[in-house]
This record gives sequence, C-alpha cells and structure tokens, in this order.
Amino acid sequence: MLSVIICTYNRDKYLGETLQRLAGNHFEGPWELLLINNNSTDSTETICHTFATQHPNISFRYLVETKQGLSYARNRGIQEAKGDWLVFLDDDAFVGENYLERLLQYIHDLPQMDAFGGRISPLFENGEMPAWFSKWSASWVSAIDKGDKVCPFTKDYPIGANMGFSKRIADQCGLFNTDLGRSGKNLIGGEEKDYFNRLKALNATIYYLPEIEVQHCIPLSRTTDEYICRLGLGVGLSERQRTLDISKSAYAKRLFLEAIRWSGTLVLWIGYCLQGHPAKGNKLVLFRKNVTKGLLTHQL
Repeated sequence: MLSVIICTYNRDKYLGETLQRLAGNHFEGPWELLLINNNSTDSTETICHTFATQHPNISFRYLVETKQGLSYARNRGIQEAKGDWLVFLDDDAFVGENYLERLLQYIHDLPQMDAFGGRISPLFENGEMPAWFSKWSASWVSAIDKGDKVCPFTKDYPIGANMGFSKRIADQCGLFNTDLGRSGKNLIGGEEKDYFNRLKALNATIYYLPEIEVQHCIPLSRTTDEYICRLGLGVGLSERQRTLDISKSAYAKRLFLEAIRWSGTLVLWIGYCLQGHPAKGNKLVLFRKNVTKGLLTHQL
C-alpha cells in the first residue's frame, strides 16, 4: 500500500488544488492520504474537512502536529503511515492523474529500489521564468530534472516536494533530524540531505523516476533577491549545523568545499556575463555569499 504524506503550514492558497489533483488519480490500488497540519492558522482545517466529505472513498486522515517544524511533521507522517511505501509531496505540488499508477509500476519493476525522487517542474505563478533561472539555480525553487531515463542518485539526492522511500528502509534509517528543516517562516533546510546521506550509508538504492512528476507552484515572492538571500543563509546555517553534528573535521571539510564552490561560482559568473546573461551569474554570486555567511555564523 502507498501512504501519501502531505505536511502543511499556512498554504490554504494551494492546498485544496493539491488534494483534488490526488483525488483525480486513476488508481485502483490500495493507498491512504495523510495530511499533517503543522499549526496552520489559515483555513487548512476547513479545506481538509471539506475534502474528506467530498471523497469518502479515499482513506484520508487529518492530523495536527503541534511541535513546530517540517521535520516534526514529516516524522509524524512516518509514525502514522500504514503503507509499505511512504510518499512525500509538498502542499503546493500538483500531481498528474497517473501519478500513483506509474509510481506503483516503478515499484514493481524496480524491486531493488529503496527510495526515489521524481521530476519537479516549477510553475511560476506570474507565468514568466525569472531572468536568473538556470540549471545551477533550479534547486532554489525545488526544481529537478535529470532527464527522461531512470537513473540512480549518486552525489545528489531527491527533493522533498516529490520523494519517497520504503517503510522497510525507513525503519532502519529512523526519523528526520528535528534540529534541521524549516520551521515557521525560517528557511533552514538540510534535513533531506541528512536523511538521504544516512540512507546511502545503509547502501540504499535511490532512483530518479522521470515519469513521477509534479508541478511545483512558485509565487513571485520566491523569485526576489530578498528570498534568495534568506534561502542562501538558511542553506549555510543548516550545513553548519549538519556538519558540526558529525564532527569539527566534517565542518572544516565543508568550509573547504565552500571555497571550491566559490571558484565554480565565479567561473559561471564570468561565463554568463560573456554570454549576455549577467542576471544568472549575479544571482549565483548573491546566493553563494549568503551560504558562506550562514556557514560562518550561528545567528539567523
């Protein structure tokens, strides 16, 4: 059975559509839908109760997690899920009508698979792709596209808007690190990277599944300089926390890696300027500057 887990915090603007897209799936296999409300103060509860009334045929559970933070909400989902596979979707991610059917087919066709990540296509609300958008900045809007063929995640890892793993491997790996992950309005992350690194340490097989796609809503507020600065700072802070939790040596290695990434960023900046796309290079420098700031400080 598939357990689809959606964690939400004040996203009533998108949540109703997210749920309806799932309900519109052509799927006859057993599945359940868990909605984890992480202390929302908007109309989330009303939307969920309306959805449950409209779709009595769907095994839907509405749960409230009072400990604030995405990692707490995801862990509640893991603990409550009854399925053999745990599928995580963002509250602003829209699936196609064959999402569940195709996922189950992949699970049957790839018995060695322990975890997966799918394609995530950004859906910019103003209908325009930002001038700074490139393959190097796609992750800022949680976008991922590794092509049209199934392939393993090696040095990279799935993105939380569209990912999952088997209950069996989750039982071995444990829960998400609650010292990491977004909480309220902060943009500290790192919990996904930490979790998939732990899965890799267990020799888990993690695949990119191209046909398991979602459209991820990106409001204008997530394309501004202010957001890019906050995001970069959050990445730096989470990497500082994640590596220091391992050892001071791991933190030192991460600082060394940051220096290497600065070299790559400057090369890309020069290249984009020469190509006549300075916005792409400038935003990469802005992001990297704030990642470094977060790595070197312990304050928000």
